[in-house]
Amino acid sequence: MRPILSCLFMVITSNLLYAAEDLPVTGQKVEELRSFDRRFKELLRRHDLPGAAAAVAKDGRLVYARGFGWADRKNRTPLQPDALMRIASISKLITAATVVRLAEQGRLNLDDPVLPYLKKFGAEDNPHLDPRWKQITIEHLLRHIAGFNRYQSFDPMYMPKRFTKELGSPVKPSAIVRFMLGRPLDSDPGTRYAYCNFGYCVLGRVIEEVTGKGYEEAVRELILRPAGIARMRLGKTRPADRAEGEVHYHMSEGAAAVRSVFPEDKKPVPAPYGEFYLEAMDANGGWIASVVDLMRFATALDGRRPPRLLSPESIQKTEALSDPPVYRNRKTGEFYGLGWVIYPQPGDGNNWAHGGSFSGTRAMLIRSYDGLAMTIVLNSQPVKDKSFLLELDQTLWKAAGAVTAWPEGDLFPQYP
Repeated sequence: MRPILSCLFMVITSNLLYAAEDLPVTGQKVEELRSFDRRFKELLRRHDLPGAAAAVAKDGRLVYARGFGWADRKNRTPLQPDALMRIASISKLITAATVVRLAEQGRLNLDDPVLPYLKKFGAEDNPHLDPRWKQITIEHLLRHIAGFNRYQSFDPMYMPKRFTKELGSPVKPSAIVRFMLGRPLDSDPGTRYAYCNFGYCVLGRVIEEVTGKGYEEAVRELILRPAGIARMRLGKTRPADRAEGEVHYHMSEGAAAVRSVFPEDKKPVPAPYGEFYLEAMDANGGWIASVVDLMRFATALDGRRPPRLLSPESIQKTEALSDPPVYRNRKTGEFYGLGWVIYPQPGDGNNWAHGGSFSGTRAMLIRSYDGLAMTIVLNSQPVKDKSFLLELDQTLWKAAGAVTAWPEGDLFPQYP
């Protein structure tokens, strides 16, 4: 018994020391915003998470950008403020902005039926096509009211192993769209809200059809370059394909390895590197970005930092309730706008927010009506994860609430 107890004591002691170690912090310290430093350190220590990057902008100026903990815990690589990280469903905001920009340019209308944009997928000739597909509009897809419900049926974006088994390799978004054109809808379009990854996969194909370009190239041209964003890109599943400057994604403590979506990988792999096929997620969850670039995007939407990406009319449409109203939370008043979750505030303002979740990734992006924008992205997730995105949201707001004076100056030039 003594050797076993001795080993157990060493393991427990080692874990306690590891959790209590000083986390490396990178980026410029901003004394006025020390509440953010304190909150983020507490968050990582409370959940024993390896690392996070966070950024804050005020009135279009980047006032805070810091990295906490480890980009790679095993190799003791500190996480930098401009590290590239998977942003999961925050990718939907990029897709939504691209669609709205195309509408502003008159290249599509938000009330257009989506089916004519899917002709190359055999939509009109599919004998199994649910007739209700003809009722789905682009705006339905943006607002998650198109008639798909992953809880009632399934989420095709998270079925890579089934597709791999049937087709021999992980499938591209186009194959998923073809598959879904032969499946019945879960409800009549425009009648029920149900958060839907697949709807944004379809929007990615609409962008390609309208622009005649690949999804990534079109987004780069319409959104990223105008906003001054150069390093943001679509991510890859395997660790060997990570982009330069991208973090390592960590499994939760005690999480088991999984069977890879790649048939040639015979051994189990960490969940972030094979549980899902990131390349199929492009328009609904495939982007990697730095928190600095997420601030570039959030501040350029309404022109707080020029150039303005969306017109005042588009901003108003983005934060408007659907007509007719389909969903609104009775307690909070929140609803899903064009890509963003909208939180009406007392008076005339609205706060916008969205979270993102993958194995190995948690993210939150907030944009407030009074010129504040905040984001945090982590390269792991806690063991008890059910309410963690809410905790991220609360952490950001509590840190902001403790600020008595916002600093002057702009850190954007430090991150070209």
